[in-house]
Amino acid sequence: MTNLKIASWNVNSVRARIGIVERLLHEEAPDILCLQETKAEDKSFPSDLFRQMGYVHQKLTGQRMHHGVAILSKLPLHDEGRHDWQDNGEARHVGARLDCGIRLENVYVPAGGDIPDRTVNPKFGQKLDFIERMTRWSEKLAEPTLIVGDFNVAPLQCDVWSHKALLDVVSHTPIEVDALTRLQQAHDWVDIGRAHIPAPARNFTWWSYRSPDWTKNDRGRRLDHMWCSPEVASLAVAHRVLEPCRNWERPSDHVPLIVELAV
Repeated sequence: MTNLKIASWNVNSVRARIGIVERLLHEEAPDILCLQETKAEDKSFPSDLFRQMGYVHQKLTGQRMHHGVAILSKLPLHDEGRHDWQDNGEARHVGARLDCGIRLENVYVPAGGDIPDRTVNPKFGQKLDFIERMTRWSEKLAEPTLIVGDFNVAPLQCDVWSHKALLDVVSHTPIEVDALTRLQQAHDWVDIGRAHIPAPARNFTWWSYRSPDWTKNDRGRRLDHMWCSPEVASLAVAHRVLEPCRNWERPSDHVPLIVELAV
């Protein structure tokens, strides 16, 4: 039995942040890296650099200037799959099966705009519909799966810096939390983040660029997640949120998550 180390990170442009992505790979040496918001077409993705670092198995779903996800692995990836949960062709999902039999899914849920009302903000409706399509998929899922990525929802009261202040702010509204709860229940997904860092312990993964000093007001949210099928939950032996990465040079507004599975 060996530990399989998987990292997930909304990098907010893989080319703009390539320096800190390299730093993460040098310091943490994950077996697999899942990226969201790569903002690069497949032909523009820095594939050769990752191959030089040992990540020779790659599954990309890119889009110019927007969205984009990637799985970069030292281990073989099989049965590549893509779901258009946005139902508009946006590059927001890629998945593959690992040799150990676990299916790895990498997803970037839409942010949903600024107004939590689908009648006046179509982006909010698209976000809810995206999560609903994921829920329908989860209901039929029959293989052991780990799904990671930027879900753009902070579900628990302790997953945001102020529950009261953010109740009407997209990412923490009751309607989004309810939608994510239904998604979780559809497959009995285990939230690895809270399984290893039980509520109400600090567990933020995102801080806005708008603050000149994110550490001073510390207005974080837990938008990034790692969920696994019930049969995979017992394999998760470690989970970390790499909060110090928010202080790296030219950082993403998100920080990486790492899970280790005993497989």
